[in-house]
Amino acid sequence: MRHDTIGPVRFAVYTDYPYRRTGGAVYAPRAFAVFLAELAQSLDGMVLAGRLEPEEGTSHYRLPGDLDFAPLPHYGSLTSPVRAMGAVARSLWRWWRVLDRVEGVWLLGPHGLALPFALMAALRRRHVVLGVRQDLPRYVRSRHPGRRWIGLAAAALEGAFRALARRYPVVVVGPELGRRYHHARRVLVTSVSLVRDVDVVSEASALARSYDGELRMLSVGRLEKEKNPLLLADILAHARAVDARWRLVVCGEGPMRADLEERLRELGVADHAEVLGYLPVHGGLRDAYRESHALVHVSFTEGLPQVLFEAFAAGLPVLATAVGGVPEAVTGDALLMPPEDVDAAVDGLERIARDSALRERLVRSGLRRARESTLQAESRRVARFLVENGRTAQARPGGG
Repeated sequence: MRHDTIGPVRFAVYTDYPYRRTGGAVYAPRAFAVFLAELAQSLDGMVLAGRLEPEEGTSHYRLPGDLDFAPLPHYGSLTSPVRAMGAVARSLWRWWRVLDRVEGVWLLGPHGLALPFALMAALRRRHVVLGVRQDLPRYVRSRHPGRRWIGLAAAALEGAFRALARRYPVVVVGPELGRRYHHARRVLVTSVSLVRDVDVVSEASALARSYDGELRMLSVGRLEKEKNPLLLADILAHARAVDARWRLVVCGEGPMRADLEERLRELGVADHAEVLGYLPVHGGLRDAYRESHALVHVSFTEGLPQVLFEAFAAGLPVLATAVGGVPEAVTGDALLMPPEDVDAAVDGLERIARDSALRERLVRSGLRRARESTLQAESRRVARFLVENGRTAQARPGGG
């Protein structure tokens, strides 16, 4: 059901996700699709563009049936540019046709295709807004530590995107990226919260959580290098040496699942850990938050992870690495620690377990933050920013 729209501007949104389709249903692999679906409710119209997998199939997040999806040709990865060249050329042509249907574009990056897409939109006199969700060079260095040319390419792409932002407005996730893009024409600093108003628990129920028996530390996120999942096993082993009540619950999938399970076995704590894989929010994940005693987030690099807001909404104390936009955004709402510091992590967990006054402060502060940054509130802020800038577009669809 569509909310009251903010203004009469139709936008195309580009994200580099590998979408899948079965019959008439389109699926996205990442939770950001939930935010985009909510955003569409506040716009007069939205076209979502992204590469479509050649084989039929499903993924975690089904797009609403009334959301206009524009499939782009599939390619494996732009880190193999020669293989992707044909699909990129066809993507440019299809994007040109998408521009027939909109007055403005929101391009999520930095990404190689977002640059020509922006230039094509400008050529067609469509309004351009950029979007940045993470520090790309840091992310690439974490994922490809031995491939220097990919790091250099990411730095060049980041530089090009920042140069483009001098001309066009940009939406960034978290205050750290806000500072990096302070020279942009206009900047909106936001958070990507997927927490709906109804998902925020009452303060009374959150404060009633007991810390007298088994203690569950929860981790939610993809199991890949930049998320540093192997550290979770070390934290569990050291935490249990101090307090044998601790148990680890991991919700997430990714290429390092087997490595994490092996590390848990090596440290002799596999019997005190559950690696559950992907859980939908309303298919077990929300209950995992509410039944745990602390969220432990150990990434090397982040923008502003939405899992923090999911934990806040459940009244769950948070312990997170002080990386990316996290320190400035959640200071006072969470305990922070340096990356890879097992001792600091264990100390934080013990403080949460033993100090009821600290827990109460974290719970109250987190709930307040969750209520201020719901999915509805943040998507409306982004929609308003897009529309306010889109009103200056110089042509209607069909022009150019």
